[in-house]
Amino acid sequence: MTHDTPLELLVETRADGKIAILTLNRPEKRNAFNASLLATFTETMARLDADPTVRAIVLTGTGKVFCAGMDLADFAGGDGENIIFGGGILDHVRRQRSTPVIAAVRGAAMAGGFEIMLACDLVVTSKDTRFGLPEVGIGLIAGAGGVAHLPTRIPVAIAREILLTGAPITAQRAYEAGLVNQITPDEDVLPTAIALAEKIAGNAPLAVAATMRVIHNAIAGDTDLDQVNDDELRGVMRSTDAKEGALAFTKRRPPQWTGS
Repeated sequence: MTHDTPLELLVETRADGKIAILTLNRPEKRNAFNASLLATFTETMARLDADPTVRAIVLTGTGKVFCAGMDLADFAGGDGENIIFGGGILDHVRRQRSTPVIAAVRGAAMAGGFEIMLACDLVVTSKDTRFGLPEVGIGLIAGAGGVAHLPTRIPVAIAREILLTGAPITAQRAYEAGLVNQITPDEDVLPTAIALAEKIAGNAPLAVAATMRVIHNAIAGDTDLDQVNDDELRGVMRSTDAKEGALAFTKRRPPQWTGS
């Protein structure tokens, strides 16, 4: 099923609506985002995250490039602050979602495109993909999550190199740094990401959402992490799904999750 959205963002659902595939669709602009695309993208992400029937989201791009970042023609025309502060990219990179997002990245993820990818939970890419934050070369900073979060995700020396030189890195180096989960042949990137989404969607939805929340708190350095962990554990242990999971395991049959 395809939802009615502007053609610059395509939305498809699969597996009885359990998996949503979002496709950035401005191939003539290397899927660079303007304020309109970002606003639609952010609203759609929030809507899907709030939908209990959606268990996983796959994010990809049309054409040869995942996303080249902000549309610099629009920035040069004076729309930069509206794109960044009004378009919603900051909401996307800072939002704590309950629904896992898998990025299927081909060609290049540069600048804001790289930052959108950083905000995803898993990343599948091809061996020829390039990643980079070239903002310093055009008088900007990677302010949509790059500067703030990259040094906490990978060794600081590598983060500084990426941020201060603006030079791109290869998919292999991104994998070695821990930014990428899998490298596949180009034609297998999207199918592999969808397969990961299907695996996640097959797990207990309450347990996945609770796990996501604990992970977010751990990344944020929550000083009450043990309490958060214990509260989430108690909640899922008391759920109908936990009882169903144990019963299905003992009877050697697939579990039937109800999300309760």
